[in-house]
Amino acid sequence: MFDFNKLLSELVYDKNDPILFNSAFFFYYFAAFLLCYLLFSHTKKGRVWVFTLFSLYFFYKACNEYVLLIVLAAIVDFNLSRWIHRAEKQSVRKSLLIFSIVINVGLLFYFKYTDFFIGITNDLTNGNIRPLHLLLPIGISFYTFENLSYTIDVYRGEIEPVDEFMDYLFFLSFFPKLMMGPIVRASDFIPQISKPYVLNSEDIGKGMYLIVSGLFKKIVISDFIYQNFVQYIFDDPSRHTGLECLLGVYGYALVIYCDFSGYSDMALGIARWTGFKIPANFNSPYQSSSITEFWRRWHISLSSWLRDYIYIPLGGNRKGKVRQYVNLSLTMLIGGFWHGASWNFIFWGGLHGLALAVDKVRLTWLHKKGILFTGWKSTVLKVLGILITFHFVCFCWIFFKAATFHDAWALIHQIVYDFQPGIWQELYQGYTAVFGLMLLGFVLHFLPPTSELLAERTLARMPVWGNVAFLVAFVWVLVQVKTTQPMIPIYFQF
Repeated sequence: MFDFNKLLSELVYDKNDPILFNSAFFFYYFAAFLLCYLLFSHTKKGRVWVFTLFSLYFFYKACNEYVLLIVLAAIVDFNLSRWIHRAEKQSVRKSLLIFSIVINVGLLFYFKYTDFFIGITNDLTNGNIRPLHLLLPIGISFYTFENLSYTIDVYRGEIEPVDEFMDYLFFLSFFPKLMMGPIVRASDFIPQISKPYVLNSEDIGKGMYLIVSGLFKKIVISDFIYQNFVQYIFDDPSRHTGLECLLGVYGYALVIYCDFSGYSDMALGIARWTGFKIPANFNSPYQSSSITEFWRRWHISLSSWLRDYIYIPLGGNRKGKVRQYVNLSLTMLIGGFWHGASWNFIFWGGLHGLALAVDKVRLTWLHKKGILFTGWKSTVLKVLGILITFHFVCFCWIFFKAATFHDAWALIHQIVYDFQPGIWQELYQGYTAVFGLMLLGFVLHFLPPTSELLAERTLARMPVWGNVAFLVAFVWVLVQVKTTQPMIPIYFQF
């Protein structure tokens, strides 16, 4: 017998079960969305309204009444950008831009950092101000940066403001990238809205590959390794040997990459199936041979945003080498703080900022001396660079993941002073499946780009029914191996 109350309970917001790409409810939601989208895909207005309404519902299922925030943000910046564009006096334009920045950053600050600064104030003054314990709206860090880049680009004269409010609300609320990015620029996205919806075999193959690989990375690799090994290590590092802690750090490096890039890949794949191309957010970052290269490959949308709207406005490399190094450090400190209200994140960002400055010194010295390595020396240095960069990034991940500085230093202490390599056989026997998946994850990560292209072309050549059958079979396999409760994505908290 049909249970209407059960259906209704599934459709309303549940704080204990937010909608995720890897949740069972999402597959029903996405099927309903695709059906409606295809029915109205022949007109721009139909596509915009269907996508926007489903996106707002998606956001409601993720964080309840905070869906109104994204509507408010769209209203404010849609109008401010138009007023900036029309204003003739530079002083008026700048005032409107400052107002936009204050509104956007103010909302982000209020929800994300109020309790952090209340804590600092209490520590400095021995005060007793009560924290507000505000619930952080999902995706606010991502759509705030999109809002800021839009109004700044309009102010700079790099783009024209959109004429229709629904177009801007559609851009801001676009559900594939709403909660965890990528941070999409209006200049990349909005021109695609007016293009007719045409889906070719390349789009189907590319979208299928991105969705399937994203689900595999998120559910099979990241969730399994985290829930069956990594979380035990970071919950209490002092209870584990140094060898376990080191492997836990390697595991977390893979977990955070597969978790975040997997979710980003799914966002890109869903967007591709609906006629939109979003720039990639990751490019095999652990293949980087320097920290500078790493930040060109990791969370590309954030690093490029920080470069264009923080680093360059601070002066970039235009005001001397010392100022360049200071600008790099400040930019990464801000990037660390963007991740969360915690000294751990600030320290993590500071480490990366310092490393980027040191790398710039290295590159400048090599250029000045005219040193250029070729042949086998170049290959050896590249391999060494990859190993050094990976281990530095892993060292920084310790502070990113650990709940406190005490936990981070406890883990490092175990690695340095209590390594105990002799337990490796016992450890392997206890975590055979985990270490097998870790090996598989790193092997897949270091495959050449040609393997990805081959998979995409194979899927593109398959008929529609073949793609559907493949996806259904793949989802069935995922259901058999996934954990009972979907694991909340790591970047969901940002």
